[in-house]
Amino acid sequence: MRASAPDAPEGRAEEARRTLLGKIGDFVLRHDLAVTAQNLATICGALSGSHPELAAALVRREAAGEPIDQRWLDTLARLDPDGHSRIAALETLSEKLDYTLTHLAQTTREAHSETSDHRGAIGVQIAGLARPEGLAQVLDLSRAMLARIEQVEAAMAKSELEIDRLQDSLARARSEADIDHLTRLPNRRAFERQLVAATIAARDRGEPLSIAFCDVDNFKRINDRHGHAAGDRVLCALAASFREMAGDACFTARHGGEEFVLLFSGLSREAAKGRLDAIRRAQAARVLLNRDTGEPFGRITFSGGIAEVCADADTRGALARADAALYRAKQQGRNRIELG
Repeated sequence: MRASAPDAPEGRAEEARRTLLGKIGDFVLRHDLAVTAQNLATICGALSGSHPELAAALVRREAAGEPIDQRWLDTLARLDPDGHSRIAALETLSEKLDYTLTHLAQTTREAHSETSDHRGAIGVQIAGLARPEGLAQVLDLSRAMLARIEQVEAAMAKSELEIDRLQDSLARARSEADIDHLTRLPNRRAFERQLVAATIAARDRGEPLSIAFCDVDNFKRINDRHGHAAGDRVLCALAASFREMAGDACFTARHGGEEFVLLFSGLSREAAKGRLDAIRRAQAARVLLNRDTGEPFGRITFSGGIAEVCADADTRGALARADAALYRAKQQGRNRIELG
Protein backbone atom coordinates (compact mmCIF):
# COMPACT_ATOMS: atom_id res chain seq x y z
CA MET A 1 0.00 0.00 0.00
CA ARG A 2 1.32 3.39 -0.94
CA ALA A 3 2.36 5.57 2.02
CA SER A 4 0.42 8.75 2.65
CA ALA A 5 1.98 11.90 1.30
CA PRO A 6 3.36 14.12 4.07
CA ASP A 7 0.90 16.90 3.20
CA ALA A 8 -2.13 14.56 3.09
CA PRO A 9 -4.39 14.58 6.18
CA GLU A 10 -3.36 11.01 7.06
CA GLY A 11 0.30 11.90 6.74
CA ARG A 12 -0.03 15.00 8.89
CA ALA A 13 -1.92 13.06 11.57
CA GLU A 14 0.74 10.35 11.64
CA GLU A 15 3.51 12.93 11.86
CA ALA A 16 1.70 14.68 14.72
CA ARG A 17 1.41 11.40 16.62
CA ARG A 18 5.10 10.65 16.10
CA THR A 19 6.03 14.13 17.30
CA LEU A 20 3.84 13.83 20.40
CA LEU A 21 5.25 10.39 21.24
CA GLY A 22 8.76 11.80 20.87
CA LYS A 23 7.96 14.67 23.23
CA ILE A 24 6.48 12.30 25.80
CA GLY A 25 9.52 10.02 25.62
CA ASP A 26 11.94 12.94 25.94
CA PHE A 27 9.97 14.30 28.91
CA VAL A 28 10.03 10.95 30.73
CA LEU A 29 13.78 10.49 30.21
CA ARG A 30 14.71 14.10 30.95
CA HIS A 31 12.95 14.04 34.31
CA ASP A 32 13.78 10.41 35.17
CA LEU A 33 10.13 9.40 35.54
CA ALA A 34 8.67 5.91 35.71
CA VAL A 35 6.93 4.59 32.60
CA THR A 36 3.47 3.94 34.04
CA ALA A 37 -0.01 4.24 32.58
CA GLN A 38 -0.85 7.11 34.92
CA ASN A 39 2.37 8.99 34.17
CA LEU A 40 1.95 8.61 30.42
CA ALA A 41 -1.70 9.69 30.54
CA THR A 42 -0.85 12.76 32.63
CA ILE A 43 2.12 13.77 30.47
CA CYS A 44 0.13 13.20 27.28
CA GLY A 45 -2.71 15.37 28.59
CA ALA A 46 -0.25 18.16 29.35
CA LEU A 47 1.92 18.00 26.22
CA SER A 48 -0.89 17.40 23.73
CA GLY A 49 -2.92 20.32 25.07
CA SER A 50 -5.98 18.07 25.39
CA HIS A 51 -6.22 19.06 29.05
CA PRO A 52 -5.53 22.80 29.49
CA GLU A 53 -5.28 22.56 33.31
CA LEU A 54 -2.47 20.03 33.07
CA ALA A 55 -0.68 22.06 30.39
CA ALA A 56 -0.96 25.28 32.42
CA ALA A 57 0.36 23.57 35.57
CA LEU A 58 3.33 22.19 33.65
CA VAL A 59 4.18 25.58 32.15
CA ARG A 60 4.02 27.26 35.57
CA ARG A 61 6.26 24.59 37.07
CA GLU A 62 8.89 24.92 34.34
CA ALA A 63 8.74 28.72 34.40
CA ALA A 64 9.36 28.69 38.16
CA GLY A 65 12.38 26.43 37.66
CA GLU A 66 11.00 23.91 40.15
CA PRO A 67 11.79 20.19 39.79
CA ILE A 68 9.42 17.95 37.89
CA ASP A 69 9.65 14.70 39.85
CA GLN A 70 7.38 11.76 40.57
CA ARG A 71 5.86 13.36 43.63
CA TRP A 72 4.87 16.48 41.75
CA LEU A 73 3.63 14.46 38.78
CA ASP A 74 1.37 12.44 41.10
CA THR A 75 -0.03 15.75 42.33
CA LEU A 76 -0.49 16.90 38.74
CA ALA A 77 -2.28 13.64 37.89
CA ARG A 78 -5.08 14.67 40.20
CA LEU A 79 -6.00 17.30 37.61
CA ASP A 80 -6.51 14.57 35.02
CA PRO A 81 -10.06 14.30 33.60
CA ASP A 82 -10.18 10.65 34.71
CA GLY A 83 -9.88 11.89 38.25
CA HIS A 84 -13.17 13.75 37.77
CA SER A 85 -15.06 10.72 36.41
CA ARG A 86 -16.52 9.82 39.78
CA ILE A 87 -17.59 13.43 40.33
CA ALA A 88 -19.28 13.38 36.91
CA ALA A 89 -21.08 10.19 37.92
CA LEU A 90 -22.32 11.92 41.07
CA GLU A 91 -23.64 14.83 39.03
CA THR A 92 -25.42 12.46 36.64
CA LEU A 93 -27.08 10.58 39.50
CA SER A 94 -28.09 13.84 41.15
CA GLU A 95 -29.67 15.05 37.90
CA LYS A 96 -31.61 11.79 37.54
CA LEU A 97 -32.80 12.01 41.13
CA ASP A 98 -33.91 15.63 40.66
CA TYR A 99 -35.79 14.64 37.49
CA THR A 100 -37.56 11.73 39.23
CA LEU A 101 -38.52 13.89 42.21
CA THR A 102 -39.89 16.55 39.86
CA HIS A 103 -41.86 13.90 37.96
CA LEU A 104 -43.29 12.54 41.22
CA ALA A 105 -44.31 16.02 42.33
CA GLN A 106 -45.99 16.63 38.97
CA THR A 107 -47.86 13.31 39.18
CA THR A 108 -49.03 14.20 42.70
CA ARG A 109 -50.27 17.61 41.56
CA GLU A 110 -52.11 16.07 38.61
CA ALA A 111 -53.69 13.46 40.89
CA HIS A 112 -54.83 16.16 43.32
CA SER A 113 -56.26 18.24 40.49
CA GLU A 114 -58.08 15.31 38.91
CA THR A 115 -59.45 14.18 42.30
CA SER A 116 -60.78 17.68 42.92
CA ASP A 117 -62.40 17.72 39.48
CA HIS A 118 -63.98 14.33 40.09
CA ARG A 119 -65.28 15.44 43.50
CA GLY A 120 -66.92 18.43 41.89
CA ALA A 121 -68.43 16.32 39.15
CA ILE A 122 -69.74 13.75 41.64
CA GLY A 123 -71.28 16.57 43.69
CA VAL A 124 -73.16 17.78 40.64
CA GLN A 125 -74.32 14.25 39.83
CA ILE A 126 -75.47 13.63 43.42
CA ALA A 127 -77.57 16.76 43.19
CA GLY A 128 -79.23 15.21 40.14
CA LEU A 129 -79.90 11.77 41.66
CA ALA A 130 -83.59 12.44 41.45
CA ARG A 131 -83.32 11.99 37.69
CA PRO A 132 -83.53 8.35 36.45
CA GLU A 133 -80.09 8.42 34.90
CA GLY A 134 -78.45 10.16 37.87
CA LEU A 135 -77.31 7.06 39.79
CA ALA A 136 -75.80 5.42 36.69
CA GLN A 137 -73.83 8.56 35.89
CA VAL A 138 -72.45 8.76 39.44
CA LEU A 139 -71.40 5.09 39.30
CA ASP A 140 -69.67 5.58 35.93
CA LEU A 141 -67.86 8.65 37.20
CA SER A 142 -66.83 6.82 40.40
CA ARG A 143 -65.45 3.90 38.39
CA ALA A 144 -63.46 6.29 36.20
CA MET A 145 -62.14 8.07 39.29
CA LEU A 146 -61.09 4.80 40.95
CA ALA A 147 -59.37 3.63 37.76
CA ARG A 148 -57.46 6.90 37.49
CA ILE A 149 -56.50 6.76 41.19
CA GLU A 150 -55.10 3.26 40.64
CA GLN A 151 -53.06 4.53 37.68
CA VAL A 152 -51.74 7.44 39.71
CA GLU A 153 -50.90 5.20 42.67
CA ALA A 154 -49.00 2.83 40.38
CA ALA A 155 -47.08 5.74 38.82
CA MET A 156 -46.26 7.17 42.26
CA ALA A 157 -45.13 3.77 43.55
CA LYS A 158 -42.87 3.39 40.53
CA SER A 159 -41.41 6.87 41.06
CA GLU A 160 -40.86 6.23 44.76
CA LEU A 161 -39.09 2.95 43.97
CA GLU A 162 -36.88 4.74 41.45
CA ILE A 163 -36.15 7.49 43.99
CA ASP A 164 -35.10 4.90 46.59
CA ARG A 165 -32.85 3.20 44.04
CA LEU A 166 -31.27 6.48 42.93
CA GLN A 167 -30.73 7.63 46.52
CA ASP A 168 -28.95 4.34 47.32
CA SER A 169 -26.82 4.66 44.17
CA LEU A 170 -26.04 8.29 44.98
CA ALA A 171 -25.00 7.41 48.53
CA ARG A 172 -22.70 4.65 47.24
CA ALA A 173 -21.26 6.92 44.54
CA ARG A 174 -20.60 9.68 47.08
CA SER A 175 -18.85 7.20 49.32
CA GLU A 176 -16.74 5.84 46.45
CA ALA A 177 -15.86 9.35 45.29
CA ASP A 178 -14.25 9.94 48.68
CA ILE A 179 -12.27 6.68 48.80
CA ASP A 180 -8.86 5.88 47.36
CA HIS A 181 -9.42 2.69 45.39
CA LEU A 182 -6.00 1.20 46.18
CA THR A 183 -5.63 1.70 49.94
CA ARG A 184 -9.34 2.18 50.78
CA LEU A 185 -8.37 5.21 52.82
CA PRO A 186 -10.19 8.51 52.29
CA ASN A 187 -8.73 10.37 49.30
CA ARG A 188 -7.57 13.94 48.86
CA ARG A 189 -11.10 15.16 48.09
CA ALA A 190 -12.37 13.74 51.39
CA PHE A 191 -9.35 15.12 53.25
CA GLU A 192 -9.89 18.67 52.00
CA ARG A 193 -13.49 18.60 53.16
CA GLN A 194 -12.49 17.10 56.52
CA LEU A 195 -9.78 19.73 56.97
CA VAL A 196 -12.34 22.52 56.72
CA ALA A 197 -14.74 20.83 59.15
CA ALA A 198 -12.01 19.90 61.64
CA THR A 199 -10.52 23.40 61.57
CA ILE A 200 -13.89 25.00 62.32
CA ALA A 201 -14.53 22.53 65.15
CA ALA A 202 -11.04 23.02 66.65
CA ARG A 203 -11.37 26.81 66.64
CA ASP A 204 -14.85 26.68 68.17
CA ARG A 205 -13.61 24.43 70.99
CA GLY A 206 -10.27 26.18 71.41
CA GLU A 207 -8.47 22.86 70.83
CA PRO A 208 -5.31 22.17 68.83
CA LEU A 209 -5.40 20.51 65.43
CA SER A 210 -2.23 19.21 63.82
CA ILE A 211 -1.61 18.08 60.26
CA ALA A 212 1.10 15.69 59.11
CA PHE A 213 2.34 15.00 55.59
CA CYS A 214 4.08 11.62 55.24
CA ASP A 215 5.96 10.30 52.24
CA VAL A 216 7.38 6.78 51.69
CA ASP A 217 11.17 6.92 51.50
CA ASN A 218 12.83 5.81 48.25
CA PHE A 219 9.55 4.59 46.83
CA LYS A 220 10.77 4.81 43.23
CA ARG A 221 13.53 2.35 44.12
CA ILE A 222 10.90 -0.10 45.37
CA ASN A 223 8.91 0.20 42.16
CA ASP A 224 11.99 -0.11 39.96
CA ARG A 225 13.28 -3.20 41.75
CA HIS A 226 10.11 -5.08 42.61
CA GLY A 227 7.53 -3.71 40.17
CA HIS A 228 4.55 -1.42 40.59
CA ALA A 229 2.22 -4.17 41.83
CA ALA A 230 4.59 -4.82 44.73
CA GLY A 231 4.85 -1.05 45.30
CA ASP A 232 1.06 -0.89 45.54
CA ARG A 233 1.10 -3.58 48.23
CA VAL A 234 3.68 -1.58 50.19
CA LEU A 235 1.35 1.44 50.09
CA CYS A 236 -1.54 -0.72 51.30
CA ALA A 237 0.58 -2.06 54.17
CA LEU A 238 1.57 1.45 55.23
CA ALA A 239 -2.04 2.62 54.95
CA ALA A 240 -3.04 -0.22 57.28
CA SER A 241 -0.37 0.84 59.79
CA PHE A 242 -1.63 4.41 59.81
CA ARG A 243 -5.24 3.25 60.15
CA GLU A 244 -4.50 0.91 63.06
CA MET A 245 -2.01 3.01 65.03
CA ALA A 246 -2.93 6.65 64.49
CA GLY A 247 -5.88 6.56 66.92
CA ASP A 248 -9.61 7.24 66.68
CA ALA A 249 -9.14 11.01 66.80
CA CYS A 250 -6.91 10.93 63.70
CA PHE A 251 -8.25 11.27 60.16
CA THR A 252 -5.89 9.51 57.73
CA ALA A 253 -6.05 9.88 53.95
CA ARG A 254 -3.97 9.11 50.90
CA HIS A 255 -3.01 12.46 49.45
CA GLY A 256 -1.67 11.03 46.20
CA GLY A 257 1.19 8.84 44.98
CA GLU A 258 3.21 7.64 47.96
CA GLU A 259 2.08 10.57 50.15
CA PHE A 260 -0.33 10.31 53.08
CA VAL A 261 -1.85 13.03 55.22
CA LEU A 262 -3.04 12.78 58.83
CA LEU A 263 -5.19 15.18 60.87
CA PHE A 264 -4.72 14.86 64.64
CA SER A 265 -7.68 16.45 66.44
CA GLY A 266 -6.97 17.61 69.97
CA LEU A 267 -3.19 17.13 69.66
CA SER A 268 -0.53 19.81 69.53
CA ARG A 269 2.17 19.38 66.92
CA GLU A 270 4.55 18.02 69.58
CA ALA A 271 2.00 15.44 70.74
CA ALA A 272 1.20 14.56 67.13
CA LYS A 273 4.91 14.12 66.45
CA GLY A 274 5.15 11.66 69.34
CA ARG A 275 2.21 9.65 67.94
CA LEU A 276 3.61 9.69 64.41
CA ASP A 277 7.12 8.83 65.58
CA ALA A 278 5.75 5.69 67.25
CA ILE A 279 4.18 4.63 63.96
CA ARG A 280 7.41 5.42 62.12
CA ARG A 281 9.50 3.28 64.48
CA ALA A 282 7.07 0.38 64.29
CA GLN A 283 7.03 0.56 60.50
CA ALA A 284 10.83 0.70 60.25
CA ALA A 285 11.09 -2.43 62.42
CA ARG A 286 8.83 -4.49 60.19
CA VAL A 287 10.18 -6.94 57.62
CA LEU A 288 8.15 -6.99 54.44
CA LEU A 289 8.60 -9.60 51.74
CA ASN A 290 7.70 -9.53 48.08
CA ARG A 291 5.13 -12.32 48.06
CA ASP A 292 5.74 -12.96 44.37
CA THR A 293 9.46 -13.63 44.72
CA GLY A 294 10.02 -14.12 48.46
CA GLU A 295 12.66 -11.40 48.27
CA PRO A 296 12.66 -8.91 51.16
CA PHE A 297 11.86 -5.31 50.36
CA GLY A 298 14.34 -4.13 52.93
CA ARG A 299 13.34 -1.51 55.47
CA ILE A 300 10.24 0.41 54.40
CA THR A 301 10.36 3.79 56.09
CA PHE A 302 8.62 7.10 55.73
CA SER A 303 9.37 10.72 56.49
CA GLY A 304 6.93 13.27 57.84
CA GLY A 305 6.36 16.96 58.45
CA ILE A 306 3.91 18.30 61.05
CA ALA A 307 2.33 21.72 61.57
CA GLU A 308 -0.43 23.08 63.78
CA VAL A 309 -3.40 24.12 61.69
CA CYS A 310 -5.01 26.75 63.92
CA ALA A 311 -1.78 28.74 64.16
CA ASP A 312 -2.64 30.18 60.72
CA ALA A 313 -5.66 32.20 59.71
CA ASP A 314 -5.64 30.27 56.44
CA THR A 315 -5.23 26.48 56.44
CA ARG A 316 -3.00 26.79 53.37
CA GLY A 317 -0.29 28.24 55.59
CA ALA A 318 -0.34 25.10 57.77
CA LEU A 319 -0.27 22.88 54.68
CA ALA A 320 2.75 24.76 53.35
CA ARG A 321 4.60 24.50 56.68
CA ALA A 322 3.91 20.77 56.98
CA ASP A 323 5.07 20.22 53.40
CA ALA A 324 8.25 22.24 54.03
CA ALA A 325 8.93 20.20 57.18
CA LEU A 326 8.51 17.00 55.17
CA TYR A 327 11.03 18.30 52.66
CA ARG A 328 13.51 19.00 55.47
CA ALA A 329 13.03 15.48 56.82
CA LYS A 330 13.91 14.12 53.39
CA GLN A 331 16.92 16.38 53.11
CA GLN A 332 18.21 15.39 56.57
CA GLY A 333 18.38 11.69 55.82
CA ARG A 334 14.79 10.41 55.67
CA ASN A 335 13.05 8.14 58.20
CA ARG A 336 12.39 11.06 60.53
CA ILE A 337 9.64 13.52 61.53
CA GLU A 338 10.20 17.29 61.48
CA LEU A 339 8.07 20.09 62.91
CA GLY A 340 6.94 22.96 60.73
